[in-house]
Amino acid sequence: MNMKRNVTTVIASVLLSGITAFGIVKAATPDAMGQVSHNPDGSTYRTVNLSLSDYPDFTYAAENSVDAVVYVKVTVKTQQQYVDPFGYFFGYGEPRTRERVQQGSGSGVIIREDGYIVTNNHVVDGATDVEVTLNNNKTFKARIIGTDPATDVALIKIDANGLPAIEFADSDKLRLGEWVLAIGSPLGEALRSTITAGIVSAKGRQMPSQRNPGEIKIESFIQTDAAVNPGNSGGALVNKEGKLVGINTMIVSTTQAYSGYSFAVPSNIVRKIVGDLIDFGSVKRVVLGIAGGTVTEELAEKLKLSSVKGVYISEVMKGGAAAKAGLEKEDVIVSIDSTAIGSMSELQEKINGFRPSDKATVKFIRDGREKSTVVTFEGTLDATGTVDEDGTVVFYGAKLKAVKNGVEIVSAGNGKVAQAGGADGYVIQYVNDQKVSKPQDVIDIAKKSKRSVFVEGVTGTGRPFYFGFGKDE
Repeated sequence: MNMKRNVTTVIASVLLSGITAFGIVKAATPDAMGQVSHNPDGSTYRTVNLSLSDYPDFTYAAENSVDAVVYVKVTVKTQQQYVDPFGYFFGYGEPRTRERVQQGSGSGVIIREDGYIVTNNHVVDGATDVEVTLNNNKTFKARIIGTDPATDVALIKIDANGLPAIEFADSDKLRLGEWVLAIGSPLGEALRSTITAGIVSAKGRQMPSQRNPGEIKIESFIQTDAAVNPGNSGGALVNKEGKLVGINTMIVSTTQAYSGYSFAVPSNIVRKIVGDLIDFGSVKRVVLGIAGGTVTEELAEKLKLSSVKGVYISEVMKGGAAAKAGLEKEDVIVSIDSTAIGSMSELQEKINGFRPSDKATVKFIRDGREKSTVVTFEGTLDATGTVDEDGTVVFYGAKLKAVKNGVEIVSAGNGKVAQAGGADGYVIQYVNDQKVSKPQDVIDIAKKSKRSVFVEGVTGTGRPFYFGFGKDE
């Protein structure tokens, strides 16, 4: 009798526990299935009811980061040459110059409490005056510390302390579908500190259609659907913790306004660039010494790869870092320091984080087998005075060669010469009031200058033109 009573008690306890557990789970779980409703035609559909706690909450992220985003106003003054048509008609017209003033704006992000602010290169490019307005409406004059056209990143500074700086996040850890906030001034000063939300739509995006012919770009954009407009350039893209995951840079649209696609430079790229600009005054970029591209389906079949991922090496530069490490043509790079490499943009992003003499372990596929090697990265061959294979000499990013009436800019590049107004085909005749006849003359005179370089000459069409720029301190 007692045994039956005990068995009955155990069974009842189990049933009661099960019912209780089911009730607790049911009460704690939102009704994701919802209710079934009927259309007039007899078909059915479900409605989903979400409680307020089921919606994403961005208040902490917004409040934690909005004060670190600033409004950047720039003034660009240029000298235009013109000829008085009346005087030209009578044969005594002389070229004259007049000043042209343009204004633009964008956004910026405070990354250090002592006044360092990151923005886009295209926001401050050519600026003669930069003004920053904080979220508390205080305004400061800013100076440009350095720029990097290849990544469209620039660093400016204001004289202030105790500023609300934003913390960098690891952009490599961003996941597709993750919520992000875009903060900036989308349509100018009237809409400062605007916050919009979206998700990470894609990673490692490249925009080849946005480049000029021959222009060097390092692109591995974060794509989002957060509403962004031109004034957001240089503003913050933050995660749900309010940490910086990217710098908003561009939109793709046929109307010049937001249409669902916005792109940001990953924070890991930004952090390295601004670190170099602060520590060295210029970007310390490295090269692997290969040519190639993202693996295609045809290449994967030809090389018998297990997946359509990686970077195919079509050429290895003699004497480069890759060649010295033993990499060969038709190798496929699949990882660098345990970071998987699935495309050329991912390779560029990873390599951009290294400095000259840094070492990394590169895994690659050769003849169907995975191998590894250690690469010692080398600096780029763009230092002033470097002689290229074609005989041209590098001068602040430009390539020079001697011609009959001076020194021609064969390629303006994207350094200080190009930023100051130098263009392909321009012939340098004087540097700091001294006549030049060969590239070495230009370099020697510039080296002797303490602060700036002033260049006089003629354009490719024979028009007199001059420009100047400040030297790196």
